Amino acid sequence: MRPAALQSSFRSRLHEPRTAVVIGRWLGAAFVVCFLTGLISHGLQDPPGWLRDHLPSRPVNGYRITQGLHVISGIAAIPLLGAKLWTVYPQLFAWPPVRSVLHALERLGIVLLLGAALLEVFTGLLNTLQWYPWPFPFRQTHFWLAWIAVGGLLLHIAAKYPEISANWSRARAVRVPGRRAFLTGVALSVVTVSTVTAGQTVPWLRRLDLLAPRRPDIGPQGLPVNRTAAAAGTADVAVADWRLTVVGPTRYTLTLAELNALPQYTAVLLISCVEGWSASAHWTGVRVRDLLERAGAQAGARLRVVSLERYGGYATTEMEASYARDPLTLLALRVNGQVLAPDHGFPARIIAPNRPGVLQTKWVSRLEVVG
Repeated sequence: MRPAALQSSFRSRLHEPRTAVVIGRWLGAAFVVCFLTGLISHGLQDPPGWLRDHLPSRPVNGYRITQGLHVISGIAAIPLLGAKLWTVYPQLFAWPPVRSVLHALERLGIVLLLGAALLEVFTGLLNTLQWYPWPFPFRQTHFWLAWIAVGGLLLHIAAKYPEISANWSRARAVRVPGRRAFLTGVALSVVTVSTVTAGQTVPWLRRLDLLAPRRPDIGPQGLPVNRTAAAAGTADVAVADWRLTVVGPTRYTLTLAELNALPQYTAVLLISCVEGWSASAHWTGVRVRDLLERAGAQAGARLRVVSLERYGGYATTEMEASYARDPLTLLALRVNGQVLAPDHGFPARIIAPNRPGVLQTKWVSRLEVVG
């Protein structure tokens, strides 16, 4: 089909600038929220050196809020992206494909934005399902795709600014039959997909949690499990042989009975995971800062946490001083009044406020003072 004939086949009157601008505003807002909260998540999980000693352990539920918003805005972006593509796709067949240098830059911005955005929402959605059918690392790829998408978005806005500005206000827009109904339908689809998935992190929406991959109240001891003891290779941990070793200026070891005999504290803290689910529980155990003081650690010292985990990339993690010295950070031995189940990290695990779930190390066997 010739380009001119192809253009004439796009008969809907909603392939027009005002509709594209309105949906673009909504999509842009979702992208901005997703991008900023994603930066927070990445910074908490893998902080650069200059940020490492400034990570805050408060607010206690900070990671639940930011990661919850990240996943909710990412899911909301899916119908918005589809609507936006449908509105503007006839322009992809415009002829000639490149008319000037500025037009070429505009096309380049669209390629970057479209490619990165589609990959970003696709991989992000599969991450909520914990399904990784690709050979590349998810987290690093997701991070850099976000920057490419934002770069493409800024380039697209700059190239399209005159058209965006001319159609920004409703008063200046040409009336098009069906536009209001179309936009209402898009808005309702966004509200619907958000409502039936947000319950995995928003407690008062839990009853409507129909399509979310995880229910925060289902699992051993009322909590979900991302990584089981069998998957980590710790299912055969023998209590009689287990020791907690604390390495610092003063090195010492404790059996589980000796650890239980130390002063115990209880804190209500969240497990919040990068997949978007959060669950609250009563955790009981020994304060990490008490263990560090017994080892003679200085106030600004970080902590290396070593797990019995034999498989996986988080057998050893680092905890910044702000978390290690927080009175709510525990080496937990019980959850909701019960001894930790093997899948929740028996005999001992880390639980700290405002921290990604992947860093709440389970099956802890060793704490090392760093610095």
